[in-house]
Amino acid sequence: MTRQTILVLGASGLIGRFVTDDLRIRGFRVVGLARSLSASQKMSTLDIELPILILDAAALTRLLDEHAVDIVVNCLGVLQDGPGSDTNAVHRDVVARLLQAIAGSGRAIRLVHISIPGTADDDRTAFATTKREAERLISASGIPHAILRPGFVVAPSAYGGSAMLRALAAFPLDLPAREMATPFQPVVVEDIAATIAWLAARDIDDASVKAVSWDLMQSGTVTMAGVIKQFRLAFGTAGWPRIAMPALMLDLGARIGDLANYLGWMPPMRSTAIAELRRGVIGDPTAWIATTGIVPKTLTDAIGRHPATIQDKWFARLFLVKALVFASLVVFWLVSGCIALFVSYHAAAGILSAHNFPPALVDPVTIGTSLMDMSIGVLIAFRRTAAFGLVAGILASLGYMFGAAILTPDLWIEPLGALVKTGPAIVLMLVALLMLDNR
Repeated sequence: MTRQTILVLGASGLIGRFVTDDLRIRGFRVVGLARSLSASQKMSTLDIELPILILDAAALTRLLDEHAVDIVVNCLGVLQDGPGSDTNAVHRDVVARLLQAIAGSGRAIRLVHISIPGTADDDRTAFATTKREAERLISASGIPHAILRPGFVVAPSAYGGSAMLRALAAFPLDLPAREMATPFQPVVVEDIAATIAWLAARDIDDASVKAVSWDLMQSGTVTMAGVIKQFRLAFGTAGWPRIAMPALMLDLGARIGDLANYLGWMPPMRSTAIAELRRGVIGDPTAWIATTGIVPKTLTDAIGRHPATIQDKWFARLFLVKALVFASLVVFWLVSGCIALFVSYHAAAGILSAHNFPPALVDPVTIGTSLMDMSIGVLIAFRRTAAFGLVAGILASLGYMFGAAILTPDLWIEPLGALVKTGPAIVLMLVALLMLDNR
């Protein structure tokens, strides 16, 4: 059999990135496609950035023909609607155009679609209903396909829900008892890649795998508490006393996460994530195991046999703190600007006047610096402009420090040490800048 060419859509995501790299190691020619790839994810000339959501069926057909694609693996997915994230567009509309493209290409192409476990009767979120609509489109298309429904995915890297569970494992904190008891059947990402490789080795006319839907997960039911326990064993925190988070706090965190979502951030704690968490992750992997012969790895195999590395521990400890860091910086800049402009304007202007600042410039400088402070806070609040806001905040703080050293040096020794405290604020902004990446 000639070497198969596999197109992976969503090659920047948790599953998509691992599958792309793993299949290449197995000897397949893999084209990894994503809307955007970080510099570290561009591992090959076949890693391509394209605006997938706006490609029509004709453009997708040309893409399939250009790379002589034999298998398409669709790993596209977004948790919740927000700026730049549309569940209908990502889950349903792209699949509809992809099916048209495959049918119109004249090529024998198998579609492997990554979906979610569960049944339509339990779907309550736009995330779940649009995923299920895509499944129905694929099933009715007549195109050779495999719908894979992974359980809770455990991977070497961490993103979204898997990152949040690692963070909980690193702290003496539990979710409410109801959520901790939720069924949570996991799957190791290596088993997903192995399944796709197994399908790629099958002839496309093989009737036994021409149209299959499989749940990919560990056979035995595990609760969320059981998953977190394995991470705690790896982190060395299993013996710590723990405090259960009140359900009200979890719901409040989800609402705050929804607000952050509209600012372009993608926190793991959002209303959709909590709704899906409470539904649980359950399925029946019997057909998958019987057909492929793949024995799913257990949680102990995946994370329980090796202690966490120092980078694992740092990430887990800092993950929940990241939101606090950015929120505190936004409040710091907005409040400092508002105080100087609205609450203590005369005191702020008086500092300049008392140090022989040109009278004509006192008001413009006081107003201008206050507006600049508030603008920096707004820039940091939005994910797309956060990096620019942090750099601007660092430069502005350095400007204040050096300007004060020249114009008002006595402020450096004033009792409350306002200027001295600017140094740690600069360090915190630098830390935030270094923590900005999501992948």
